[in-house]
Amino acid sequence: MKISDELLHYSVWGHDRKDQHVMLASQQYHQGSAPDFETTRFVHQSLPQIKVEDVDYSTCVAGFELETPFFINAMTGGTKETRRINRVLGILGFLAKIPVASGSVSAAIKDPSVAETFSVIRQENPKGIIFANLGAHHDIENAKRAVDILEANALQIHVNAPQEILMPEGDRDFSNWLSNIETLVRELAVPVIVKEVGFGMSRETIKQLASVGVKTVDISGAGGTDFAKIEDNRRPYDRYPYMHGWGQSTMISLAEAMSLPEEERPDIIASGGIKNPLDIVKSLSMGAKLVGMSNHFLQMARKDKRIEDALMNIRIMQEQTKMMMTMLGARNLEELSQKDLILGPAVQNWCQARGIDWQAYANRSQKTGI
Repeated sequence: MKISDELLHYSVWGHDRKDQHVMLASQQYHQGSAPDFETTRFVHQSLPQIKVEDVDYSTCVAGFELETPFFINAMTGGTKETRRINRVLGILGFLAKIPVASGSVSAAIKDPSVAETFSVIRQENPKGIIFANLGAHHDIENAKRAVDILEANALQIHVNAPQEILMPEGDRDFSNWLSNIETLVRELAVPVIVKEVGFGMSRETIKQLASVGVKTVDISGAGGTDFAKIEDNRRPYDRYPYMHGWGQSTMISLAEAMSLPEEERPDIIASGGIKNPLDIVKSLSMGAKLVGMSNHFLQMARKDKRIEDALMNIRIMQEQTKMMMTMLGARNLEELSQKDLILGPAVQNWCQARGIDWQAYANRSQKTGI
Protein backbone atom coordinates (compact mmCIF):
# COMPACT_ATOMS: atom_id res chain seq x y z
CA MET A 1 0.00 0.00 0.00
CA LYS A 2 1.36 3.43 -0.94
CA ILE A 3 1.54 6.15 1.66
CA SER A 4 -1.18 8.71 1.02
CA ASP A 5 -0.45 12.27 -0.06
CA GLU A 6 -1.79 13.44 3.29
CA LEU A 7 0.82 11.38 5.12
CA LEU A 8 3.57 12.42 2.74
CA HIS A 9 2.88 16.07 3.60
CA TYR A 10 2.50 15.46 7.31
CA SER A 11 4.76 17.51 9.59
CA VAL A 12 7.14 14.60 10.18
CA TRP A 13 9.02 15.75 7.11
CA GLY A 14 12.10 17.95 7.27
CA HIS A 15 14.88 18.55 9.73
CA ASP A 16 12.42 18.95 12.62
CA ARG A 17 12.21 15.14 12.64
CA LYS A 18 15.47 15.22 14.62
CA ASP A 19 13.93 17.53 17.21
CA GLN A 20 10.96 15.15 17.43
CA HIS A 21 13.37 12.26 18.02
CA VAL A 22 15.04 14.17 20.87
CA MET A 23 11.68 15.04 22.45
CA LEU A 24 10.30 11.50 22.19
CA ALA A 25 13.55 9.89 23.36
CA SER A 26 13.55 12.17 26.42
CA GLN A 27 9.98 11.14 27.19
CA GLN A 28 11.10 7.50 27.22
CA TYR A 29 14.04 8.07 29.56
CA HIS A 30 13.92 6.68 33.08
CA GLN A 31 16.63 6.13 35.67
CA GLY A 32 16.06 2.44 36.32
CA SER A 33 18.07 -0.35 34.71
CA ALA A 34 16.53 -2.39 31.91
CA PRO A 35 14.98 -5.66 33.17
CA ASP A 36 17.70 -7.99 31.85
CA PHE A 37 20.39 -5.86 33.50
CA GLU A 38 18.42 -5.69 36.74
CA THR A 39 17.95 -9.48 36.94
CA THR A 40 21.56 -10.36 36.06
CA ARG A 41 23.60 -10.68 39.25
CA PHE A 42 27.26 -11.01 40.09
CA VAL A 43 28.26 -13.72 42.57
CA HIS A 44 29.53 -11.63 45.47
CA GLN A 45 32.90 -12.64 46.90
CA SER A 46 33.73 -11.15 50.31
CA LEU A 47 37.51 -10.87 49.89
CA PRO A 48 38.40 -8.86 46.76
CA GLN A 49 42.12 -8.71 47.68
CA ILE A 50 42.86 -5.62 45.55
CA LYS A 51 42.93 -1.83 46.02
CA VAL A 52 41.02 0.76 43.99
CA GLU A 53 44.33 2.11 42.73
CA ASP A 54 45.09 -1.35 41.28
CA VAL A 55 42.24 -1.05 38.77
CA ASP A 56 43.09 -0.19 35.16
CA TYR A 57 39.92 -0.19 33.08
CA SER A 58 41.52 1.06 29.87
CA THR A 59 40.50 -0.69 26.68
CA CYS A 60 41.31 -0.92 22.99
CA VAL A 61 38.53 -0.83 20.38
CA ALA A 62 38.74 -0.28 16.61
CA GLY A 63 42.43 0.46 17.05
CA PHE A 64 41.84 3.22 19.62
CA GLU A 65 43.48 3.08 23.04
CA LEU A 66 40.87 4.45 25.46
CA GLU A 67 41.34 5.47 29.09
CA THR A 68 37.66 4.96 29.95
CA PRO A 69 35.52 1.97 28.88
CA PHE A 70 32.38 4.00 28.10
CA PHE A 71 31.55 6.76 25.63
CA ILE A 72 28.88 9.15 24.35
CA ASN A 73 27.02 7.18 21.70
CA ALA A 74 25.22 8.39 18.56
CA MET A 75 22.31 10.75 19.01
CA THR A 76 21.39 13.70 16.86
CA GLY A 77 22.15 16.71 14.65
CA GLY A 78 20.64 18.77 11.85
CA THR A 79 18.71 21.51 13.69
CA LYS A 80 19.37 24.56 15.86
CA GLU A 81 18.45 22.68 19.03
CA THR A 82 20.47 19.59 18.15
CA ARG A 83 23.47 21.80 17.39
CA ARG A 84 23.28 23.07 20.96
CA ILE A 85 23.12 19.48 22.21
CA ASN A 86 26.07 18.40 20.06
CA ARG A 87 28.11 21.36 21.27
CA VAL A 88 27.58 20.31 24.89
CA LEU A 89 28.44 16.69 24.06
CA GLY A 90 31.60 17.80 22.27
CA ILE A 91 32.66 19.80 25.33
CA LEU A 92 31.94 16.85 27.63
CA GLY A 93 33.94 14.51 25.40
CA PHE A 94 36.85 16.95 25.47
CA LEU A 95 36.80 17.50 29.23
CA ALA A 96 36.20 13.86 30.18
CA LYS A 97 38.49 12.44 27.48
CA ILE A 98 35.89 10.01 26.18
CA PRO A 99 34.85 9.38 22.55
CA VAL A 100 31.76 11.06 21.11
CA ALA A 101 29.60 9.70 18.28
CA SER A 102 27.40 12.04 16.28
CA GLY A 103 23.90 11.31 15.11
CA SER A 104 23.32 10.36 11.48
CA VAL A 105 25.10 12.88 9.25
CA SER A 106 22.65 12.15 6.41
CA ALA A 107 20.90 15.48 7.08
CA ALA A 108 24.15 17.30 6.28
CA ILE A 109 24.71 15.16 3.19
CA LYS A 110 21.30 16.26 1.88
CA ASP A 111 21.59 19.85 3.08
CA PRO A 112 25.17 21.16 3.57
CA SER A 113 23.81 24.22 5.38
CA VAL A 114 23.26 22.08 8.50
CA ALA A 115 26.73 20.50 8.47
CA GLU A 116 27.86 22.82 11.26
CA THR A 117 25.28 21.28 13.61
CA PHE A 118 27.48 18.17 13.46
CA SER A 119 30.95 19.66 13.01
CA VAL A 120 30.47 21.66 16.21
CA ILE A 121 31.44 18.45 18.01
CA ARG A 122 34.88 18.64 16.42
CA GLN A 123 35.11 22.39 17.01
CA GLU A 124 34.66 21.82 20.74
CA ASN A 125 36.79 18.67 20.82
CA PRO A 126 39.66 19.30 18.37
CA LYS A 127 41.87 16.38 19.38
CA GLY A 128 39.39 13.88 20.76
CA ILE A 129 38.09 10.65 19.23
CA ILE A 130 34.91 11.30 17.26
CA PHE A 131 32.75 8.84 15.33
CA ALA A 132 30.62 10.04 12.44
CA ASN A 133 27.40 8.14 11.78
CA LEU A 134 25.54 7.21 8.60
CA GLY A 135 22.94 4.70 7.42
CA ALA A 136 23.91 1.44 5.73
CA HIS A 137 22.42 2.43 2.37
CA HIS A 138 24.90 5.27 1.76
CA ASP A 139 27.64 4.88 -0.83
CA ILE A 140 31.36 5.45 -0.38
CA GLU A 141 31.23 9.09 -1.48
CA ASN A 142 28.63 9.97 1.14
CA ALA A 143 30.60 8.04 3.74
CA LYS A 144 33.73 10.05 2.93
CA ARG A 145 31.75 13.28 3.19
CA ALA A 146 30.39 12.26 6.59
CA VAL A 147 33.91 11.55 7.82
CA ASP A 148 35.17 14.85 6.41
CA ILE A 149 32.40 16.93 8.00
CA LEU A 150 33.43 15.81 11.47
CA GLU A 151 37.09 15.08 10.70
CA ALA A 152 36.03 11.77 12.23
CA ASN A 153 38.35 9.08 13.52
CA ALA A 154 35.88 6.33 12.61
CA LEU A 155 32.50 5.88 10.95
CA GLN A 156 29.52 4.23 12.59
CA ILE A 157 27.21 2.59 10.07
CA HIS A 158 23.80 2.10 11.62
CA VAL A 159 21.47 -0.74 10.65
CA ASN A 160 17.89 0.10 11.62
CA ALA A 161 15.44 -1.84 9.45
CA PRO A 162 12.54 -1.78 11.98
CA GLN A 163 12.88 1.99 12.39
CA GLU A 164 12.91 2.51 8.63
CA ILE A 165 9.82 0.33 8.19
CA LEU A 166 7.86 2.31 10.78
CA MET A 167 9.15 5.69 9.57
CA PRO A 168 6.64 7.14 7.06
CA GLU A 169 9.51 8.52 4.98
CA GLY A 170 11.83 5.56 5.70
CA ASP A 171 13.70 3.24 3.36
CA ARG A 172 11.95 0.18 1.96
CA ASP A 173 14.89 -1.52 0.22
CA PHE A 174 17.52 -3.24 2.38
CA SER A 175 18.89 -5.54 -0.29
CA ASN A 176 22.24 -3.78 -0.66
CA TRP A 177 23.10 -3.06 2.96
CA LEU A 178 25.60 -5.87 3.48
CA SER A 179 27.38 -5.27 0.17
CA ASN A 180 27.52 -1.52 0.94
CA ILE A 181 29.07 -2.25 4.31
CA GLU A 182 31.66 -4.50 2.67
CA THR A 183 32.60 -1.68 0.26
CA LEU A 184 32.87 0.87 3.07
CA VAL A 185 35.08 -1.42 5.15
CA ARG A 186 37.34 -2.01 2.17
CA GLU A 187 37.60 1.55 0.85
CA LEU A 188 37.32 3.95 3.79
CA ALA A 189 40.54 5.20 5.35
CA VAL A 190 39.05 5.10 8.87
CA PRO A 191 37.66 2.14 10.86
CA VAL A 192 34.02 1.18 10.29
CA ILE A 193 31.85 0.32 13.28
CA VAL A 194 28.48 -1.27 12.48
CA LYS A 195 25.79 -0.56 15.06
CA GLU A 196 22.17 -1.35 15.68
CA VAL A 197 19.85 1.33 17.04
CA GLY A 198 18.22 -0.41 19.99
CA PHE A 199 16.92 -3.62 18.41
CA GLY A 200 19.87 -5.86 19.30
CA MET A 201 21.83 -8.31 17.18
CA SER A 202 21.86 -12.05 16.69
CA ARG A 203 24.99 -14.17 16.32
CA GLU A 204 23.99 -14.75 12.69
CA THR A 205 24.04 -11.01 11.98
CA ILE A 206 27.38 -10.58 13.74
CA LYS A 207 28.82 -13.49 11.77
CA GLN A 208 27.57 -11.94 8.50
CA LEU A 209 29.24 -8.66 9.37
CA ALA A 210 32.49 -10.39 10.28
CA SER A 211 32.41 -12.23 6.95
CA VAL A 212 32.62 -8.91 5.05
CA GLY A 213 35.49 -7.60 7.13
CA VAL A 214 33.78 -5.71 9.96
CA LYS A 215 36.09 -5.65 12.99
CA THR A 216 33.89 -3.78 15.48
CA VAL A 217 30.15 -4.19 16.13
CA ASP A 218 27.86 -2.26 18.48
CA ILE A 219 25.04 -4.68 19.31
CA SER A 220 22.81 -1.84 20.67
CA GLY A 221 20.08 -3.91 22.27
CA ALA A 222 16.50 -3.25 23.31
CA GLY A 223 15.90 -1.82 26.75
CA GLY A 224 16.72 1.84 26.21
CA THR A 225 15.38 4.24 23.59
CA ASP A 226 12.79 2.40 21.48
CA PHE A 227 12.90 3.78 17.94
CA ALA A 228 9.99 1.58 16.90
CA LYS A 229 7.88 3.39 19.48
CA ILE A 230 9.34 6.78 18.51
CA GLU A 231 8.55 6.35 14.82
CA ASP A 232 5.13 4.92 15.60
CA ASN A 233 4.35 7.93 17.77
CA ARG A 234 5.23 10.18 14.84
CA ARG A 235 2.66 8.54 12.58
CA PRO A 236 -0.70 10.35 12.22
CA TYR A 237 -2.53 7.05 11.71
CA ASP A 238 -1.81 3.50 10.42
CA ARG A 239 -0.04 2.82 13.72
CA TYR A 240 2.15 -0.14 14.75
CA PRO A 241 1.71 -0.38 18.56
CA TYR A 242 2.45 -4.11 18.47
CA MET A 243 6.01 -3.33 17.31
CA HIS A 244 6.98 -1.49 20.50
CA GLY A 245 9.74 -3.44 22.25
CA TRP A 246 10.86 -5.29 19.11
CA GLY A 247 14.25 -7.00 19.20
CA GLN A 248 16.76 -8.60 21.56
CA SER A 249 17.81 -6.95 24.80
CA THR A 250 21.40 -5.81 25.28
CA MET A 251 22.19 -8.71 27.63
CA ILE A 252 20.68 -11.23 25.22
CA SER A 253 22.59 -9.67 22.32
CA LEU A 254 25.82 -9.93 24.32
CA ALA A 255 25.11 -13.61 25.01
CA GLU A 256 24.47 -14.12 21.29
CA ALA A 257 27.73 -12.39 20.38
CA MET A 258 29.82 -14.30 22.91
CA SER A 259 28.45 -17.62 21.66
CA LEU A 260 30.57 -17.16 18.54
CA PRO A 261 34.12 -18.56 18.64
CA GLU A 262 36.58 -15.84 19.63
CA GLU A 263 38.44 -16.09 16.33
CA GLU A 264 35.18 -15.42 14.41
CA ARG A 265 33.95 -12.60 16.64
CA PRO A 266 34.51 -8.87 16.04
CA ASP A 267 35.18 -6.59 18.98
CA ILE A 268 31.84 -5.96 20.65
CA ILE A 269 30.51 -2.64 21.89
CA ALA A 270 27.50 -2.82 24.22
CA SER A 271 24.79 -0.18 24.23
CA GLY A 272 21.05 0.05 24.77
CA GLY A 273 19.43 0.80 28.12
CA ILE A 274 22.69 1.19 30.04
CA LYS A 275 22.04 3.64 32.88
CA ASN A 276 24.68 3.32 35.59
CA PRO A 277 28.15 1.98 36.47
CA LEU A 278 26.79 -1.44 37.46
CA ASP A 279 25.18 -1.83 34.03
CA ILE A 280 28.52 -0.82 32.50
CA VAL A 281 30.42 -3.37 34.56
CA LYS A 282 27.93 -6.15 33.75
CA SER A 283 28.29 -5.40 30.02
CA LEU A 284 32.07 -5.45 30.23
CA SER A 285 31.98 -8.68 32.23
CA MET A 286 29.84 -10.26 29.50
CA GLY A 287 32.67 -9.56 27.07
CA ALA A 288 32.05 -6.09 25.64
CA LYS A 289 35.20 -4.07 24.96
CA LEU A 290 33.40 -0.73 25.28
CA VAL A 291 30.03 0.58 26.45
CA GLY A 292 27.98 3.28 24.73
CA MET A 293 25.33 5.47 26.36
CA SER A 294 23.05 7.81 24.42
CA ASN A 295 19.91 8.91 26.23
CA HIS A 296 21.74 9.17 29.55
CA PHE A 297 24.05 11.80 28.05
CA LEU A 298 21.18 13.41 26.16
CA GLN A 299 19.58 14.20 29.52
CA MET A 300 22.86 15.80 30.65
CA ALA A 301 22.76 18.08 27.59
CA ARG A 302 19.27 19.42 28.26
CA LYS A 303 18.85 23.20 28.44
CA ASP A 304 18.29 23.18 32.20
CA LYS A 305 21.55 21.32 32.91
CA ARG A 306 24.93 22.92 33.60
CA ILE A 307 28.02 21.55 31.86
CA GLU A 308 29.80 21.50 35.23
CA ASP A 309 27.11 19.21 36.65
CA ALA A 310 27.21 16.93 33.60
CA LEU A 311 30.99 16.64 33.83
CA MET A 312 30.73 15.81 37.53
CA ASN A 313 28.22 13.08 36.63
CA ILE A 314 30.74 11.55 34.20
CA ARG A 315 33.55 11.77 36.77
CA ILE A 316 31.35 9.98 39.30
CA MET A 317 30.52 7.27 36.75
CA GLN A 318 34.22 6.78 36.05
CA GLU A 319 35.03 6.53 39.75
CA GLN A 320 32.11 4.24 40.56
CA THR A 321 32.95 1.90 37.66
CA LYS A 322 36.38 1.44 39.23
CA MET A 323 34.74 0.93 42.64
CA MET A 324 32.53 -1.82 41.22
CA MET A 325 35.54 -3.53 39.66
CA THR A 326 37.44 -3.27 42.95
CA MET A 327 34.56 -4.86 44.84
CA LEU A 328 34.64 -7.72 42.32
CA GLY A 329 38.41 -8.12 42.60
CA ALA A 330 38.97 -7.29 38.92
CA ARG A 331 42.16 -5.36 38.16
CA ASN A 332 41.36 -5.01 34.46
CA LEU A 333 38.75 -5.90 31.87
CA GLU A 334 40.28 -9.31 31.22
CA GLU A 335 39.86 -10.25 34.88
CA LEU A 336 36.38 -8.72 34.92
CA SER A 337 35.36 -11.01 32.04
CA GLN A 338 36.12 -14.02 34.27
CA LYS A 339 33.91 -13.03 37.19
CA ASP A 340 30.87 -15.19 37.90
CA LEU A 341 27.54 -13.90 36.58
CA ILE A 342 24.08 -15.36 37.10
CA LEU A 343 22.08 -14.36 34.04
CA GLY A 344 18.47 -13.30 34.52
CA PRO A 345 15.55 -15.67 33.82
CA ALA A 346 14.61 -14.12 30.46
CA VAL A 347 18.22 -14.33 29.28
CA GLN A 348 18.50 -17.92 30.53
CA ASN A 349 15.35 -18.92 28.66
CA TRP A 350 16.55 -17.27 25.46
CA CYS A 351 19.96 -18.93 25.72
CA GLN A 352 18.41 -22.33 26.34
CA ALA A 353 16.20 -21.96 23.26
CA ARG A 354 19.18 -20.84 21.17
CA GLY A 355 21.60 -23.49 22.40
CA ILE A 356 23.84 -21.02 24.25
CA ASP A 357 25.57 -22.23 27.43
CA TRP A 358 24.32 -19.67 29.95
CA GLN A 359 25.47 -21.74 32.94
CA ALA A 360 29.12 -21.26 31.94
CA TYR A 361 28.89 -17.62 33.07
CA ALA A 362 28.08 -18.71 36.62
CA ASN A 363 31.34 -20.58 37.25
CA ARG A 364 33.96 -18.85 35.14
CA SER A 365 36.24 -18.03 38.06
CA GLN A 366 36.67 -21.71 38.91
CA LYS A 367 38.26 -22.33 35.52
CA THR A 368 40.69 -19.42 35.68
CA GLY A 369 41.27 -18.98 39.39
CA ILE A 370 40.67 -15.22 39.01
